[in-house]
Amino acid sequence: MNWMNKLERKFGRYAVPNLIVWLIGAYTTGFVISMVNPGLLRYLVLSPWHILHGQVWRLVTWIFMPTDTNLIFLLIMALFYYQLGMALERNWGTFRFNVYIFGGLFFTMLGAFLLYGILGLTMGSLPGPEVSYMVASGIGTGYINMSIFLAFAVMFPEMQVMLYFIIPIKMKWMAVVYGALTVFQFVMSSWAGRISIFMSLLNFILFFLSTRNFQRYTPHEIHRRQKFKTQMREPRRGTGVTKHKCAVCGRTELDDPTLDFRFCSRCEGNYEYCQDHLFTHQHIKRNQEI
Repeated sequence: MNWMNKLERKFGRYAVPNLIVWLIGAYTTGFVISMVNPGLLRYLVLSPWHILHGQVWRLVTWIFMPTDTNLIFLLIMALFYYQLGMALERNWGTFRFNVYIFGGLFFTMLGAFLLYGILGLTMGSLPGPEVSYMVASGIGTGYINMSIFLAFAVMFPEMQVMLYFIIPIKMKWMAVVYGALTVFQFVMSSWAGRISIFMSLLNFILFFLSTRNFQRYTPHEIHRRQKFKTQMREPRRGTGVTKHKCAVCGRTELDDPTLDFRFCSRCEGNYEYCQDHLFTHQHIKRNQEI
């Protein structure tokens, strides 16, 4: 992705750190507005007709639309996506995470205007404000959150999370379930709904296509990788030497062959962690824990 490297060198200093915090803050502000003065939300939605008639603040304020009307679910969502967003920013870097999020927001806005324009072509003239509000009702940040979740699942498929703080489940299986539900919604929706879903997730689609090596899915390559993983999990005879070991809990691939091990880029030294402690350990710098 040389083009991304060039953009980062040129515009990286303008990237917004901790962008997920600002995004969750916008959702929370919208939730407060919905509790205090629900009618005010009508002036925040992404309505193309009103934007074309001078209400340009809607290009930004639609992000404040709350993702949930239940305080408990909003807090769970905020905590969950804070962890996912911060993890992606640490792994990708601030600039690339900014490009991913702002790209999703841009494609969502583009989808709203595209849908509004298609309605205008079918009706013979651009629809009025009420139809524009109907377009806006199907546009929100829900699929932006979905794109964050899917990107994390692609990056860390073996990561295990506690669903509703109770059910242990790996990210890849959650992604399969949510992906299937999204495909079902796409198939069952009208063409307008399909445009909205597709444009909202276009940033993830581009991310997935740009990071996949499709040769790895050939039968020969799958067999070769499986054989290699099996050999790496087997210690040398008589030595008891393992390839991976968590610096926190001491577990190795012999304790659980399904464990995923990664090195921490923020720790100074050769420290490797299992999937349960990769994001929860204290970072080590200059022989001191911070």
